[in-house]
Amino acid sequence: MADPELEAIRQRRMQELIAQHSVGNQHNPEQEKAQDEAKREAEERRQMMLSQILSAEARERLARIALVKPEKARGVEDVILRAAQMGQITEKVSEERLISLLEQINNQTARQTKVTIQRRRSVLEDDD
Repeated sequence: MADPELEAIRQRRMQELIAQHSVGNQHNPEQEKAQDEAKREAEERRQMMLSQILSAEARERLARIALVKPEKARGVEDVILRAAQMGQITEKVSEERLISLLEQINNQTARQTKVTIQRRRSVLEDDD
């Protein structure tokens, strides 16, 4: 009796859900463009602040580190920017100061490897 009507309602609802889901997954090119522009501007501000804080030699060293380990360089940049915002850095960071900062960060993040050897005894082995 009500089965065909109920089935029709279910089908319509499924189509609505699928349509909503597909609309939610579609990327709006204008929104993507605005997000990309905001990211680019934030990165430009970040680089400008770093150029004001770091000396030329320190910037060069950080750029070389970024070629090899981008995540480490980004972390060092974050530390330097935070310190500058908190007023801990009052003058340009020299290459020597950057090196000492890198050494401190390496010591803090050094991973210690521990190897445990478990020997299994053979069934045929006599301990008597």
